[in-house]
Amino acid sequence: MSAQLSPSIPPIPLPEAKGALLAQLVDGLDSAALWWLSGYSAALATNPAVRPITAAALPREVAAGARISVVYGSQTGNAKRVAERLARELETSGQLVRLVRADAYPTRELKDERWLYLVVSTQGDGDPPDDARGFVEFLAGKRAPPLKDLRYAVLGLGDSSYPQFNAIGRRLDERLAELGAQRLFDRGEADLDIETIADPWLTAALQRAREAQPVRGPAAAVIPLRHVAAVAPAHDRDQPFAAEVLANQRITARDSSKDVRHIELSLDASGLHYEPGDAIGVWPRNAPALVTSLLDTLGLDGDAPVAHSGKSRALRDWLTGHRELTRLARPFVAAHAQRAEDSTLAALLTSERSEDYTRLLGSHQLIDLLRVWPAQWSPDELVATLRPLAPRLYSIASSRKLVGDEAHLTVDAVTWEAFGHAHSGAASGFLAAAGDDVRVPVYIEENTRFRLPADPGRDLIMIGPGTGIAPFRAFMQERTAIGASGRHWLLFGNRHFSSDFLYQIEWQEALREGRLQRLDLAFSRDQTERIHVTHRLREHGRELVDWIENGAHVYVCGDANQMARDVHDALIDVIAEHGGRDRGQAAEYLDTLLRDGRYSRDVY
Repeated sequence: MSAQLSPSIPPIPLPEAKGALLAQLVDGLDSAALWWLSGYSAALATNPAVRPITAAALPREVAAGARISVVYGSQTGNAKRVAERLARELETSGQLVRLVRADAYPTRELKDERWLYLVVSTQGDGDPPDDARGFVEFLAGKRAPPLKDLRYAVLGLGDSSYPQFNAIGRRLDERLAELGAQRLFDRGEADLDIETIADPWLTAALQRAREAQPVRGPAAAVIPLRHVAAVAPAHDRDQPFAAEVLANQRITARDSSKDVRHIELSLDASGLHYEPGDAIGVWPRNAPALVTSLLDTLGLDGDAPVAHSGKSRALRDWLTGHRELTRLARPFVAAHAQRAEDSTLAALLTSERSEDYTRLLGSHQLIDLLRVWPAQWSPDELVATLRPLAPRLYSIASSRKLVGDEAHLTVDAVTWEAFGHAHSGAASGFLAAAGDDVRVPVYIEENTRFRLPADPGRDLIMIGPGTGIAPFRAFMQERTAIGASGRHWLLFGNRHFSSDFLYQIEWQEALREGRLQRLDLAFSRDQTERIHVTHRLREHGRELVDWIENGAHVYVCGDANQMARDVHDALIDVIAEHGGRDRGQAAEYLDTLLRDGRYSRDVY
């Protein structure tokens, strides 16, 4: 442990001897143990009744078979939430639990594991979340050990509107079985209505643990092995805060093909707090015109009462605020194909026609499906078959140190014409139409893997085309407020300089004042040849590698399916070209930056 502290860490209020003991204690501990230690220390400080740990109370060695490891990989927080719930309920029942994020899991210990619960999401076109990339690669590789003594279960989280639904959960489940591990019960594959699958999976996980694992004693004696917030927020995903709209301003020119909005929401009296890099979860409402079109197409009465899952609402209410209408999902398409009795639609669902199915998901909304392939639905069956409406996440474009109890968003109001009708996105359309009289249901989604470095002297390289620029506006506000000494380099791209340069005045002002040291722009349609941020990365590869090798943190925000992959490949190329490495070594170097938190991605 270095004797020189980061400027962000205050002086240690301990005698030199105690400080040396502390350094020895924390050296080599994983994140789960460090969280436990911080929670235990906080309990000692705030509650005199907490008994200090004595040597007699410590086990000589925790047998691997007596511990349940709960490992999660999460991009947007859902898998983390489910894993934390599982760990909490296991602890309450008296089990010894280790909860650990996949990138913090010591893979050398996998060979000794006896009981593993794995909760992992799938991103985009079958990709693992960033915090599980190393874990997935390790299991798939030659270094993965035989696991004949391991018992396990996998819960996958995904979105069935994507063709590679739950691909990572399936891959890990099958690979663990290949390595000889014993599957405790069937893999769960949760869609956006997570609880439908997650709840019975969690019940099975708890039951199997109770049957086979030794219980250590009464629940009151269990010390959680992770950080637990001292006070739960008053508002969360299930109980959102109704935020007042303070501003809703278009920030693209009138002649732009894009309608991008800068939206300011009041969080006053909400109790919600966020850090730069976090996201706002927005619960949208489907457009009234879309709901009416759907009812007319199906010939249904919007006032018809529908009872489902213990709740009774009018059909129009179900469709407006509680059912997904703008994203197709495979279960509904399959059910509709049976009703329509159309061989063409049925063929799209087969693996042999997967490309056609992918195009269907990308080009059709629910209303298009119903118009092209008519079929009859009753109100009850329609509500039961459609997926629940899910919240959308937006990167926060502000720092509370500057804006106080507000949160700013950068929202692309997606609209297009298809099949002779106007279309729009559910949440972006809802937000774009939000005026002073509208309250937006919101909550905070923490993104601990997309944080500013603790050391304000570190340089930042920020790559954010389009609305991916949002969190970097928050970064700059925060770093300006704290007087950070590190340099800032922004690479931004969009279609046209004159109409699509988001927050242009703010960035140019930061450049003039010396708060932003470099600004490289790529406007793809201002010339015959298409130019993107990846071109700028390659053009300035030498400087980019110099910044990185001198400790800069690299951040990428934006589209996961194309942009993020292209940027990742470009970074590998420039690191290979200018860093004295071959391409394989450059990829490993970038993976190391990812694991160390110096390469962070907020992609969607």
